[in-house]
Amino acid sequence: MVRSDVFPSAGPPMVGRLAEREAIGRLLEAVRDGFSGVLVIDGDAGVGKSRLLEYAAESAQDLSVVRLVGVEAETRLGYAALHRLLRPYLALLPELPRRQRDALNAVFGLDDAPPPDRHLVGLATLTLLSDAAAATPMLCLVDDVQWLDRESAETLAFVGRRLYADCLGLLFAGRGGTDGLDGLGDLPALRLEGLPDAEARALLVSGVTGHLDQAVAERLVAGTGGNPLALRELAENLSPEQLAGITSLPEPLPVNRELEAHFQQTAALLPAGTRTLLLLMAMTPTDDQAALWRAAGALGLSVRSATPAVTAGILSRGTTAAFRHPLIRSAVHSAASPEERRTVQAALAATSAPERRAWHLAEAAEGPDDDVAAELEAASELAQARGGYSEQALVLTRAAEMTAHPGRRAERYLAAASAHLTSGNLAAVQPLLELATPELAGPAAQVRATRLRASVEMFCCRPREVPAMLLDAAAGLGATDPEASWNLLREAVQAAIIGGRMITGTTPREVARAAAEAWHGAELPAWSPDPLMAALAHSMAYGYATGAPALAAALARLRKADELHGQDAFSVMISIAGDELWDIEAKREILQKLVRSDRDRGALYGLGLGLLALAKAEIWNGRFAAAESCYTESDDYMSATGYFRSGDFHKVLLYAWTGRETELRTAVAAMRELARSRRTGVTHRWAAQALSIFEIGRGHYRAALDAQLEMFDDHPVILGDINLAGMVEAGLRAGDREAATMAMDRLEERAPLAGTPWALGLLARCRALLADGDEAEQLYQESVAQLGKVPVAVELAWSHLLFGEWLRRRKRRADARVHLRIAYESFDSWGAAPFAERARAELLATGETARRRTADTVSDLTPQERHVATLAASGLTNAEIAGQLFITTSTVEFHLSRVFRKLGITSRKHIASRLDARGPED
Repeated sequence: MVRSDVFPSAGPPMVGRLAEREAIGRLLEAVRDGFSGVLVIDGDAGVGKSRLLEYAAESAQDLSVVRLVGVEAETRLGYAALHRLLRPYLALLPELPRRQRDALNAVFGLDDAPPPDRHLVGLATLTLLSDAAAATPMLCLVDDVQWLDRESAETLAFVGRRLYADCLGLLFAGRGGTDGLDGLGDLPALRLEGLPDAEARALLVSGVTGHLDQAVAERLVAGTGGNPLALRELAENLSPEQLAGITSLPEPLPVNRELEAHFQQTAALLPAGTRTLLLLMAMTPTDDQAALWRAAGALGLSVRSATPAVTAGILSRGTTAAFRHPLIRSAVHSAASPEERRTVQAALAATSAPERRAWHLAEAAEGPDDDVAAELEAASELAQARGGYSEQALVLTRAAEMTAHPGRRAERYLAAASAHLTSGNLAAVQPLLELATPELAGPAAQVRATRLRASVEMFCCRPREVPAMLLDAAAGLGATDPEASWNLLREAVQAAIIGGRMITGTTPREVARAAAEAWHGAELPAWSPDPLMAALAHSMAYGYATGAPALAAALARLRKADELHGQDAFSVMISIAGDELWDIEAKREILQKLVRSDRDRGALYGLGLGLLALAKAEIWNGRFAAAESCYTESDDYMSATGYFRSGDFHKVLLYAWTGRETELRTAVAAMRELARSRRTGVTHRWAAQALSIFEIGRGHYRAALDAQLEMFDDHPVILGDINLAGMVEAGLRAGDREAATMAMDRLEERAPLAGTPWALGLLARCRALLADGDEAEQLYQESVAQLGKVPVAVELAWSHLLFGEWLRRRKRRADARVHLRIAYESFDSWGAAPFAERARAELLATGETARRRTADTVSDLTPQERHVATLAASGLTNAEIAGQLFITTSTVEFHLSRVFRKLGITSRKHIASRLDARGPED
C-alpha cells in the first residue's frame, strides 16, 4: 500500500550502490522484525537519492509505504509538510492520548486549542505513526528534506530519535549536508557520492543505443564524477556523433549546476503557457492537485498545457502532474524571472485559503505595501495559534519588509526575532535584531531587544555579559515601568548565579542588590518563580541572615502550589535554593512537582533540566540507580530536542560517589574548559564539589580541601554551603586547622538559621570532629538522629562512618563495628566505592570481615528498562508509561518483555517484589 506524495518513476534498473542497498535492506529487516530504523541519505543533486528511495519502496512491497516530498514554496508554512504526511491517518486522532490529540488538532488548525509545546507535537506524531504501523509495518520515505518547513523537519527528526520497537522505518533524502538538514545531523546517515568508474560506465552504456567510444565514455564518467542523472541525460541528449567520438563534447559537461542549467534551457524552449504551468507546479505541493488546477484555471491554463513538458521529458507520464526529477522542480523555480513569479503568486493568492493568501500577495507585490503587511501580521497570529513559530517568524519578517514606516517595521522585525527564539532557531535572532535596533522607538522596544539578546546568550550557555546587559537595560527604564524592570533584574540574577565570578561589567552582589531593591512583593500565583528569585537576590546582596528566612518562605510557597509553570532554568534555581538551606525535602518535592508539570505539558527541555536537578537529590539519598535513570532520561530528552547535551557534566557527582575516576576527571576537565570558554562559574563549582567528595572518600584530604577552597572563596556564596561539612573534615585531616575553622564558623552561622535536620545534622557532625570525650559521642549521636529524619542517606552513612572511626580510635571496637557496618553496607549497596572501601578498611581494623556485595539480576537492567519496570510496578498502564517517557506503547512492551526475561518473571504484578529501588520520581 502506497500513500501520499508521488515520486518520479523508477527509470532504468539500478546500477551499483550495493552498500547503500544493504543499509536500506537492514533497515527494512529491522522494521519487519518489529523494530525501527532511521537513515538519512545526503548527496548532491542527481546523485541518486530519489532512486534509492524508489528502490526502498520497491523492496517494501509487504510494508505500508508513505511518501513525502519537500516543496520549496512551502518552507515557510509551519507544519505544512507534516500535515500532508499525516493526512491519511487523521482518522486515528481520536485514539491518541488527550494532550497529544489536542497538540495535533492545534497545529493543523482543527480546533482553537492553545499552541502546544513542539515536542508534544513530536510525541503525538510518533504515537500516530506507530499506531498506524501496528496493523502493517510502515516505511516513511521523505525526499527533498531541505525543502521541508522547519517545524515539520524538527518533528520528523524528533520521531527519528525516539523510534525503537515500533515496526516503523524512516528514510530521509536531501541536499546540503546533514548539518544543514534541520536537526537531522545526529541521525544515522550516509553520504552518497558519484558511482565508481566501472558502475558509471555500465550505467552510461545501458542508456546508449548506438556506438559509444571508449575514450568518450571515460571522459563522460570523469567529467560528471559518476553522477547518475548527468550520465543518463548525456546518454539521451548527446548526438550519435558525439557519443561515437566523431564530434566534440559540450563544455562544460552538464553536472550539478550545469545540469540544472540544462533543464532550464530545455524548459525555456517550451510554449509560454507550459512554462507558466511548470512554475506553478514548482510552487505547489505535489499532492495538492486541486490547488494547482484552481490557480491554473485563473491563469487560463489547462491539462493540455502540460503536454509539451511531458514530451520534452520535463514531466513524467502518468495521471498526476509531477516533475521527472526533483532537480527539475528546483531548476524551473530558480530560472523564473521576478515578473513571472509575481504572476503565479497573484494567481495563487486569488485561489488560496486565507492563511496562505497573505504570503502570496506579498510575493506578488513589487514593493512595500502596508495593507499587505497588515494581512501578513494577521497571518502570523494564525501561525502562532497553531504553534508554527518558525512560520510566524518568517511571515513577520516578510511583513517588516513590506512595511514603510520605520518604527512599525522595527517592531515587526523584533516580533520576528522573538518568534525565532521561541522556535529554537537562535542563529536567526541576532540578524533581525541588527535590522530592528536602529529604528526602535522608545525604551520599551529597546528593553525587548536587550532581553532577546540576553536570552540567546543564556540558551547558548554564555552568561558572561548578560547580567551587565540586563542591569543597564533596567537602569534605563528607571521607575517608569517597575514590573519590566524587575523582570530584567530577575533574569540578571539568574545569569549572575550561572556565571558567578566569571561575569564581566558588574558583580553578582551588585546585580543582586539592584534586584532586591526592585522587588515589589506583588500578589502573585503560588507557582510564580519571582519570590524565590527575590529571596536568592536578598541572600546574595545582604547575607545569609537576611536571605535564609526569605528562601524558606519561597520554598514553602512553592510546596503549596498545585502545579508549577516556571521558566526552563527554574529547576536549577530550586536546586540551588534547597542546597542553600540544606532542605532536601522541599527541594525534592518541588522538583518532582515541576517534573510532573513539564512532563504533562511536553516541555522536554525544562523536563530535562528538572531531571538533572532531581538526580542530585536522589544521589544524596543513596538512590544511585534512580539518579542514573534521571540522567539517562534527561540526556534522552536533550538529544530528542536537539539542545545542548550535558549529561556527562552533571554526572560528576555520581562519578565521584561511585569512584569512577577516569570518567570523573574527564568530565571535570570538560567542565572547567566550559567554565573558561563560556564563563559559566556554576560548572566550575559543580566540578569542584565532585572532586572534593571523591578525594575525601579516598582519604586524600589535601586534594579535597583544595577543591573545597575554590567554592568557599566565592563571594557571594552559592553552592558552597552544602560542602562546608566536608571542608571541616578535610581541613582537620589535612592538618589545616585554619581552613577547618573558616568552614566551621560559616556552618555555625548558617546551619541554625536554616534549621533543617540536614543542616543541624551536619553541624552536630562537625562539632563532634572538633570535640572530645562524651561531648563528641553525644554530638555524633545527635548527627545520626537528625540526618535520619530526612532523605539524605549518604550523609547519614557518612556520619555513621565518622562515628565508627572515632569509636575505633578509642578502642571501643564492638561499638565501632555497629556504625561501621551500617556505613559499609550502605555505601557498598549503593556502589559508593571510595566510601565503601574506607568503611571496609575501618571495619577490618576492628577484627570483623566485611563481605563484598554480589551482583543481582536487577542490576542487569538498563536505566530505561528499570524506569519502565518501576512505572509498571506503580500500576501505570503501558499507554501511561509511554506518555510519561515520550516513547510508544510498542517500545514499552519491548522493554517490559526484556524486564520479565531478566528478572525471571511472567507478570507485571511480580515486578515490585524484584526491584530493590523505587523510580526516580517516587
